[in-house]
Amino acid sequence: MKTETAIFAGGCFWCMVKPFDTYPGIKKVISGYTGGHTVAPTYEEVKTQTTGHTEAVLIEFDPTIVSYEQLVEIYWNQTDPTDAMGQFQDRGDSYRPVIFVQNEEQRAIALASRKALQESGRFEKPIVTQIETAKPFYPAEDYHQDFYKKDPVRFELEENSGRKAFIEKYWQN
Repeated sequence: MKTETAIFAGGCFWCMVKPFDTYPGIKKVISGYTGGHTVAPTYEEVKTQTTGHTEAVLIEFDPTIVSYEQLVEIYWNQTDPTDAMGQFQDRGDSYRPVIFVQNEEQRAIALASRKALQESGRFEKPIVTQIETAKPFYPAEDYHQDFYKKDPVRFELEENSGRKAFIEKYWQN
């Protein structure tokens, strides 16, 4: 079986894992860092906002079960695409919303999807999520992996600090 990868940044990577991890065709979701200039950064380095990296998830998926287009739709439904300075309670460059594309096919899909979202009228403000060429992806420390399973109480606190209400308001229809 051939798998493909997708990389999305949408605020705290803890909150980005579960929506993908629980979807058919997803083989693995890895929390990590990408887009910056520091090689193999640590969480402590990334949170200083000096590495250029964003918290992101790398998704390995089976394209015969779930398409990249579907993954982009799942991604939009987890984010505020009108907020360039972070997501919900997470502020700063390391939390900015980005779709990191692996190739020109992914770029075309992401650009078309962003354009359709902008034209949909769902949001009054412009869609500011960036679409960038993927750079090296560095897995986060083990304690960040599968966080929603390891610490469900803390995960729920993170979800309830703005993300969950936003999703219910803008995406649950």
